[in-house]
Amino acid sequence: MAYELPPLPYSYDALEPTIDEQTMRLHHDKHHQAYIDKVNAALEGTEWADHPIDQVLGAELDIIPEDKRAVVRNNGGGHANHSLFWQIMSPDGGGEPSGDLGAAIEDTFDSFDELKRLVNEAGANRFGSGWAWLIHDGTGLAVISTPNQDSPLMNDDEPLLGIDVWEHAYYLKYQNRRPEYLEAWWNLVNWDAVAERYAAAVGRPAARA
Repeated sequence: MAYELPPLPYSYDALEPTIDEQTMRLHHDKHHQAYIDKVNAALEGTEWADHPIDQVLGAELDIIPEDKRAVVRNNGGGHANHSLFWQIMSPDGGGEPSGDLGAAIEDTFDSFDELKRLVNEAGANRFGSGWAWLIHDGTGLAVISTPNQDSPLMNDDEPLLGIDVWEHAYYLKYQNRRPEYLEAWWNLVNWDAVAERYAAAVGRPAARA
C-alpha cells in the first residue's frame, strides 16, 4: 500500500505564535506531500512498496537498487522525519520532561537546559538544510544532526525528538533567525509523545512525561 499523508493532530493555526498557520499549511500539505509522492513513485512495483518506511530506511536501504536509492533516501527520509515532527509537537506542549525520560536526560546531559543547548547548537550549526535530533542509539541518549532529510533510522538509531531546520520550516516567520526559531520551538514539545518513543526504545511501558 502506498504511503499517505498523515493528518495533523491539531489545526493548522494551533501552534501559533511559535509556528504560523501559513507555514504549517505549506509545510504539511505541500512539502510533506511531495516527499510522499516521490517515494511512492520510486518504490511502485518493487518488493519494498508495502514495507513500513522505518524498515525501508533502516534494514533495507542498502539493498534498494542504486538508481532508486537516493530518491528513497531523500524522500522516504522526508516522509519519516515529518511524520515524527507533527506528532512531537502540541499546542499544549512545552515545559520539561519528567519520569523515566526526564531522569535519563538528567543522567546523560546533567540538566534539561544542557540538552536544549546541545540540540539548539546542533541545529544552528547545521550548514544548509537538515535536522537536529535527540536519539537513543541502543545504549543511551545522544544529540546529533543530520543533513537534508537523512533519518537517524539509517544508522539504526531511534529518533525521539527532531527539529526541522530546513528554511521552509521557519522562514516565513523567522527569516534568517534560525536560533530564534530553535529557542521558541521548545514551547511546542509534546513530552508525552517523546516519552512514549523513549519507552519503546528502551523496551518498557511509557510513563507520562
